[in-house]
Amino acid sequence: MKIAVTYENGQIFQHFGHTEYFKVYEVQDGKIVDSKVVDTNGSGHGALAGVLNGLNAEVLICGGIGGGAQMALAEAGIKLYGGVSGDADAAVEALLAGELDFNPNVKCDHHGEHHHEEGHSCGSHGCGSHSCGH
Repeated sequence: MKIAVTYENGQIFQHFGHTEYFKVYEVQDGKIVDSKVVDTNGSGHGALAGVLNGLNAEVLICGGIGGGAQMALAEAGIKLYGGVSGDADAAVEALLAGELDFNPNVKCDHHGEHHHEEGHSCGSHGCGSHSCGH
């Protein structure tokens, strides 16, 4: 089995479509037997699934990933473990041990999605601070 990880300086790179490298792990009998770092040669979102397919990767571990790329991976038969951060080698070890913490609903959307209701206090806009005083 081959497992690919979006890769930068030993860590899982957090934006699939902009990753410059994959670290590809060769796994046999539940153990890593070989690994190498592969340059994506500047391939964008859509082409990266083809790069992974060319590497015969069966699994991808990454941080954020957009819907189009998820569909391309699914069409290529590559299993996705997204929303993962930290050390690449440790993530693969965790996956092999059945302990990888990933987000099945991961998105690569940096816009919206987060509507925080914090900080909405009365402040200077009222709540009884305007009185006649007479």
